[in-house]
Amino acid sequence: MLDDKPNSVESENSTEKQTDVVADNQENQKTEEIVEKSSEIEQSVNSDVEENAEPIATKNEETKGDEVESDPVEDAVKSTPVKDKEEVEKKVNYEKLDLEQLVTTLQKLLKTGKITEIKSEVDLIKKNFNKKFGQLLADKKEAFLADGGNEIDFYYSTPIKSTYNDLLFEYKTKREAYYANKASEQKENLAKRLALIEELKELIDNAEPSTMYGQFKELQTKWRSIGRIPSAQYNDTWRTYDHHVERFYDLLHLSNDLRDLDFKHNLEEKTKLAERAEELAEMTDLNAAFKELQVLHRLWKEEVGPVGREHREEIWERFSNATKKIHEKRHEHQKELESKYEENVDKKREVIDKISNLIEDGNNNSHKYWQQKIKELETLRQQFFKIGKVPRNVNDKIWKEFKESTRKFNRQKNAYYKNVKNEQHNNLQKKNALVEKAESLKDSEDFDTTTDIMKQIQAEWKTIGHVPRKYSDKIWKRFKDACNHYFDRLHGKQDEANKDQIEAFNKKKELLDNLKSQADKNDSLSLEVINAYIEDWSKLERLPHNMQHIDVKFNRTLNSLYSKLDLDEKEIAMLKFKNMVNNYVETQNHRKLDNEQQFVRKKIDEVTREIQQLENNMGFFANADSDSPLLKGVQDNIENYNQQLEIWKTKLDYLTSLDY
Repeated sequence: MLDDKPNSVESENSTEKQTDVVADNQENQKTEEIVEKSSEIEQSVNSDVEENAEPIATKNEETKGDEVESDPVEDAVKSTPVKDKEEVEKKVNYEKLDLEQLVTTLQKLLKTGKITEIKSEVDLIKKNFNKKFGQLLADKKEAFLADGGNEIDFYYSTPIKSTYNDLLFEYKTKREAYYANKASEQKENLAKRLALIEELKELIDNAEPSTMYGQFKELQTKWRSIGRIPSAQYNDTWRTYDHHVERFYDLLHLSNDLRDLDFKHNLEEKTKLAERAEELAEMTDLNAAFKELQVLHRLWKEEVGPVGREHREEIWERFSNATKKIHEKRHEHQKELESKYEENVDKKREVIDKISNLIEDGNNNSHKYWQQKIKELETLRQQFFKIGKVPRNVNDKIWKEFKESTRKFNRQKNAYYKNVKNEQHNNLQKKNALVEKAESLKDSEDFDTTTDIMKQIQAEWKTIGHVPRKYSDKIWKRFKDACNHYFDRLHGKQDEANKDQIEAFNKKKELLDNLKSQADKNDSLSLEVINAYIEDWSKLERLPHNMQHIDVKFNRTLNSLYSKLDLDEKEIAMLKFKNMVNNYVETQNHRKLDNEQQFVRKKIDEVTREIQQLENNMGFFANADSDSPLLKGVQDNIENYNQQLEIWKTKLDYLTSLDY
């Protein structure tokens, strides 16, 4: 067994080796200082970015996956470059995709893409989806408020948004699972490295001069092949490993030839690292240069061993000078950014002043006024965020002033709409009174007196403003049912003279009730049963205009039953179409038949043009893969339009075959 420092070694060799070890330690210490300094600068820059980031009201971005940092050494040796944002934008212009297409693209990415390589594309999809859905939401809200709705009551949802949220959750879940597996791998790698350290200690304690160098190189190869370990244990693990490497070199001077060969190889590798550092010092992309510099320092520190004493100071100075140059350029760049941030302070305060003075006293008592001011506020908010960052020392203060100005606006807005809500509750009481009055008169037999009263009630109803949204449908239904009940009775009274029409109306009503009853008892009625009802209906006498609402109800019921049949889209569409057209023929409504024919011809022309345009667009995909999502989307659209065109042509053939 060999000792850590054998007594058999000649004193001059021992002295030389001690000098080498001291030089190695000095070099390693310098390397550690540079790496630590680089780490501190990187943390400082990241801190600046975080503290100067624009504060926003809501934050939907995922964060858990991004907290696990990547391994520069592993990335430099093993991984393939991830597509950057510009490359993604060249491939797909997400701004031109609608909500459905964005969701379809996201769905395909999750099925076919690697979770570590699709972040840029997912971010672009999120950006464009949120922008487009935000605009849709704003349009719906504007329409809702234009109809007199209360902003507090506004709510809008759509299935495409739910699907989008589910896909985002799936993406985040997969990313978290990936990084959890990564963390588990790092723990396994730590165990492997600790085991190798034990093997190295065993080699030193039981070294055989004839085989120890080969065994040591084999251990080095294994060490370098092991992936990243948890960052918290990295420094301690490396220092332990480096300590025992130095112990091995204390033994290695027994074979100067092997030692010199190792020094020569290490000098070549460190020269390459120094040359690459000098190239990075000339790059204009400082962030990219700095990131790669961290890789070089880790390679210098961990992968490449010491060089001969006569070259150590020279190669280190070369590498260190390139590192210092990059640091100095980054510091200068940071100073320039700070100068620009100072200019943004005044710009942001100008926007804050405009928000504070947005409301004009005395003119803020109309719904239209507040809708205009809400739009102006949103424009100012966007201006505020587009201005950019401010220095860290005033960032919190500026954000606080901005929040206070917007809160002041919202307090005034909410006060207005609170008053509006009180008015709506008063309107609800007035309409409830009219409903109760209409319901008390709906069965009156004094038609001469009651008719005028019912008409007055209807006129007064129109003069009363909006009620709270959650009551509007219910109260309107009660009022409409009471009025319809009365006027149906009135019409029935007026039509007593025409017994044949009344009889036909009653038969149709009975037929409709039977159809509804039979439909309620069965999941679906056969086409033969439905056609039998149509035939019985057509045999009954045609009704006057004031009774034709029963025909409308019958046609609606038929359309509902057609939808439940086990037929394809074309067959159902034609059944509904023939039912509508036959009704026009039965009532001899030639004007509607002519209009329908013109409409069908117009739709045929429109769909034909759409197909031609899409077929022309296919030329842009001459070199695209057959499984390209965009190409498949265009092909699917052409197929859908061809199916529509076939239906419209069949409708036209049916119209032209009629003799009316």
